[in-house]
Amino acid sequence: MRELIIGPNDAGQRLDKFITKTLDLPMSLLYKSIRLKKIKVNRKRAENNTILHEGDTIQCFLAEEFFEKKTDTHSYESINVHLDIIYEDENIMLLNKRPGVSVHEDEKGSTNTLITHVQAYLYQKGEYRPDEEQSFAPALCNRIDRNTGGIVIAAKNAESLRVMNEKIKMREIDKFYLAAVHGIPKPESATIRGYLLKDEKQNIVRVYEKNPPRGAKEIITKYKGVAKRSDSALIEVELLTGRTHQIRAHMSYIGHPLIGDGKYGINKDDRSKGYKFQALYSYRLRFSFDTSEPTVLDYLNGKEFKIPKKDIYFTKEYF
Repeated sequence: MRELIIGPNDAGQRLDKFITKTLDLPMSLLYKSIRLKKIKVNRKRAENNTILHEGDTIQCFLAEEFFEKKTDTHSYESINVHLDIIYEDENIMLLNKRPGVSVHEDEKGSTNTLITHVQAYLYQKGEYRPDEEQSFAPALCNRIDRNTGGIVIAAKNAESLRVMNEKIKMREIDKFYLAAVHGIPKPESATIRGYLLKDEKQNIVRVYEKNPPRGAKEIITKYKGVAKRSDSALIEVELLTGRTHQIRAHMSYIGHPLIGDGKYGINKDDRSKGYKFQALYSYRLRFSFDTSEPTVLDYLNGKEFKIPKKDIYFTKEYF
């Protein structure tokens, strides 16, 4: 029998989720073991959805082979870390992700990702010790497409990850993007509405203004002009809803596709001008927390962080 003690980074999650992260146990055997009381919490029968608390003990009557650690710390030691850190404290990091960088491992198994560099950075600083963790690893709270740049939030501990994910879900973080679009939108500032339907097979979305098909979700996109040239404009976009490819598809729908976007526009000429990616950057965010329930991250409430416009590759020609 092995006994696992729930630490601060393990608390607050379901028993089955914790076991899945901690042990190399097939799912069918996991649920069977809980049902047959081969996995107990505080020496009592538990359910799959039992919520764990710091200090709880889990008794596992399982073969030793399921307890082998899978973390390869040597890989963290050998990584030459490249991160553009905008802000960092004991709980979170704000990172400037460059276009072309993947946030997580892709289907090809590449480990040269933003999250790998975050974990290696914290490991090399001594703030992340994989061998001492049972179920937690530093994680990203939001995602940005590989070919889009912008601010990504990383959590250093489980409580910060839980709180930040909840804040994002409740839309208590305001996100603003800069985009360069073909043509000059009329009016130059507006809040536009529509419906978006995702085609999973083609990895593309379609926008409808009226009579949306079943499964379509409402989208609200707010934009305002920042600067313009004769044939293009730089706009700031605030996402009032956050759907897949919302900015790219919605701006294309109203006749102003993003410069460099080959999926929702025609970017042949853009490529010849040096645009390798769609001209879109998540450049500013503001924490607007509902403070009715105190959290470990309340000190961030009201703070705003941004990447200077001049540091974004596609803005230079507008200033």
